[in-house]
Amino acid sequence: MPISIAIPFYNAENYLADAIRSVFAQTYQDWELILIDDGSTDGSLEIANSVKDPRVHVYSDGLNKKLATRLNEVTQLANYDFIARMDADDLMSPTRLEKQLKILENNPNIDIVSTGVYSVTNDLKLIGIRGADTKKIEFKELLFKKKGIVHAAVLGRKSWFLRNQYNPTLKIAQDYDLWLKSSLKNDLKVCTIATPLYYYREEGNTTSKKLIAAYKNERVMYKKYAGKYCAQLVLKSYVKSIIVFILGKIHKLDLLLNKRGSGVIDSELLQLFKNEIAVIKSANVSGLPVK
Repeated sequence: MPISIAIPFYNAENYLADAIRSVFAQTYQDWELILIDDGSTDGSLEIANSVKDPRVHVYSDGLNKKLATRLNEVTQLANYDFIARMDADDLMSPTRLEKQLKILENNPNIDIVSTGVYSVTNDLKLIGIRGADTKKIEFKELLFKKKGIVHAAVLGRKSWFLRNQYNPTLKIAQDYDLWLKSSLKNDLKVCTIATPLYYYREEGNTTSKKLIAAYKNERVMYKKYAGKYCAQLVLKSYVKSIIVFILGKIHKLDLLLNKRGSGVIDSELLQLFKNEIAVIKSANVSGLPVK
């Protein structure tokens, strides 16, 4: 069963090649790779165009339309019935597609599956892990963030993405809006696995400015979707904004961010992590130099 893998990118010249290598390093090789440029001004587009493989399709219109619009475009461009998300500055485990596809094939009632993540630095040093096994996520659990979905690590059915479009007016938190909107109409059949199959570069990626902007967007969503829980959640969001603002001012934001990757990393998991990074780095991609 072929998979369409989508990597939208914007000024990601430092990391895009590694993201592409992690696709080529997959144990599951029946895929197409859609690289969609969002008006990059660095060397990202040149890197994308350098790959010589008929499975790789590069799209660029020179415009900066933002992520939500590009993800909606991906759904239309995808040639296959399954679509895998990935960010241009991240990597994925060589077994990610194989394991996620097996879950969807064995569970026709599920539309989306996401995974746990390795939190890594920009030079791929392991910081922590996070993830959970869930067979179902209720609307209220999403609202109160009792359970979550790693957006960039999802593999889903194209039919679901055709039914559920991203809101192109949102610059951030497009995923949270999508989960809430689809769940409210009882169309979020999702499961997550704790196994870390995605490498998320978080170093310098989460700033107080970005978090405060995300909380502001959340409040808009609460007013739209939360109903009787709106006042409670909006107040909580304001409190979180104040805490993040203070932590940012005293340069202690890492106290908050460290909690996001607090899973236990034993020696076996650490060795697996190192082995997979080595496999990705050595992946042969025609047009890209081997690292």
